[in-house]
Amino acid sequence: MLPDAVPFSRPPTPGPHPLRIGWYGLGAMGYFMARNIATSKRLHPASASPILVYNRTLEKAEKLVSEVGSPAAVVASSPAQLVTDCDVIFTNLANDAAVQSVYNDFNKTLSSSHPTRSKIFVDTSTIYPSLAAEIDKLLSKFAYCHFVASPVFGPPAVANAGKLVIAMSGDYRSKQEAAHLMLPGVGRKVIDLGGNIEKAPTLKLIGNGMIMGANELLAETLTLGEKSGIGAQTVQNLVKEIMPAPLLMAYADKMVNDQFDGSAGFAIDLGIKDSIHVRRLAAETNCPIPTIDVAHQRMITARAIHQRQKQTSSQQWDVLDWSALIAGCRVAAGLDPFDSKVDHVVPDD
Repeated sequence: MLPDAVPFSRPPTPGPHPLRIGWYGLGAMGYFMARNIATSKRLHPASASPILVYNRTLEKAEKLVSEVGSPAAVVASSPAQLVTDCDVIFTNLANDAAVQSVYNDFNKTLSSSHPTRSKIFVDTSTIYPSLAAEIDKLLSKFAYCHFVASPVFGPPAVANAGKLVIAMSGDYRSKQEAAHLMLPGVGRKVIDLGGNIEKAPTLKLIGNGMIMGANELLAETLTLGEKSGIGAQTVQNLVKEIMPAPLLMAYADKMVNDQFDGSAGFAIDLGIKDSIHVRRLAAETNCPIPTIDVAHQRMITARAIHQRQKQTSSQQWDVLDWSALIAGCRVAAGLDPFDSKVDHVVPDD
């Protein structure tokens, strides 16, 4: 771990009891993050107990416990058990509605069983900034309760490798605790956005907007490569030479090779959700973002084509990756949306 990876000092020595960690949400990202905390907790002497994990689909929680072993993790019987038994509760959920619902449930548990010692709630989801403020207000009415907004940057493969970049905003002491639990197991760097709880979710939307814009640029230039007779593969090779960013190369590879399986990547529904958030943020701040507007339209087009294929049972993937936005460029240029081999160009000598 690099010396500047965590912008906070290690938190003070905890009280007489070891920290109990809980995790709610074991989707494409949450599963790897929870697993990595469970298996790296030996690096955090304060966290001697196995983490409690919960997921609406019980099988995912059972799979995680089977993978890491019961000394490292156990399945929680309910979300209420997480709130009651744990000192630090992490959440990773698909969208704002799910986050709102889960924290409303947490609120009910806290209302019926007021905490007598510090509890830190850390949400790692991608949500609209104002929702983070609502949750912070909801939890702050309870003594000893603190909230940290902590969205993460990176696809599932990066989460699996424990190399995520983590943004944090909220209570300073709580950020100290959360950061040293998440590094080095979950992420490689923490970016501190200060005490304003809305700042980390805002940066997360800006970051996802950058990725959308980069994907749109890739989609347009790769499609132009096919239409001009150069070939998408040649354009991809150029990307490797002059713009060798790992994320760009990974998405270019997906587009060139039609690897649009969203179950192993970032689902296009989540991409559209994020593009809606980014465009809302842009509208509220009077900041035009035409590239993101176009990327949003491309993803809508790709999803519409995919849903039509599902109706005729001709789809190749059950879940579409957001890199499939290139389908919007391809159909606009008269090419097949998801199968580049149909219109593959062999470059002339």
